[in-house]
Amino acid sequence: MSEPITLNVGGKLYTTSLSTLTSFPDSMLGAMFSGKIPTKKDSQGNCFIDRDGKIFRYILNFLRTSHLDLPEDFQEMGLLRREVDFYQIQPLIEALQEKEVELSKAEKNAMLNITLDQKTQTVHFTVREAPQIYSLSSSNMEVFSAHIFSTSCLFLKLLGSKLYYCFNGNLSSISSYLQDPNHLTLDWVASVEGLPEEEYTRQNLKRLWVVPDNKQINSFQVFVEEVLKIAMSDGFCIDSSHPHTSDFMNNKTIRLIRYK
Repeated sequence: MSEPITLNVGGKLYTTSLSTLTSFPDSMLGAMFSGKIPTKKDSQGNCFIDRDGKIFRYILNFLRTSHLDLPEDFQEMGLLRREVDFYQIQPLIEALQEKEVELSKAEKNAMLNITLDQKTQTVHFTVREAPQIYSLSSSNMEVFSAHIFSTSCLFLKLLGSKLYYCFNGNLSSISSYLQDPNHLTLDWVASVEGLPEEEYTRQNLKRLWVVPDNKQINSFQVFVEEVLKIAMSDGFCIDSSHPHTSDFMNNKTIRLIRYK
């Protein structure tokens, strides 16, 4: 094995050997480290490559083992594809294509399970009736919670592109609230008549919207209808055994399935 070489890839350091980097002579790395393409150095004298440092670990491991090993919850296929295209390692390109086909087949059959919960809560707030005159008011508020599990992480991404929280005057995608690629928990409230807008922010109350329809979800019925619409557009159908179709809208646990 040749002497160790330290690479700085997008600020992340890797140590490997010249023989590993040139194991595929026709690749970008093969050309760079055989002298065909000039390389840059960082301030420490390490070879510098201005690409994604985190993703490079998968590139380097493939050079070492000729296997593309990705974690089960890997979520950056698009970025990996772009990096693989840059390095032009032909066997790695083919391995990535095979992996994408494998993942696509695994995604076709899927299950979606939703558990719903609802409670009524009293909210207290102040109302400005005139300059420097305020009165204390209260009202009942519907509080909703939905625990969503799907074996298809791509479906949860799709759901995240359709459902948005309204908070502090802004809409933000629920995608940022994913607990992991297969689980999502949503907590929101229905609009309260007379509750000033700033009170939603002060009391940390989020409302839920569907985009691009700009439709607010103020009940479980509307939530189930919208999720069902999104799920069925992605190939899901109601699991007739859980719950019974006639009681679908009244159930607190809903399951949908997809066979392709």
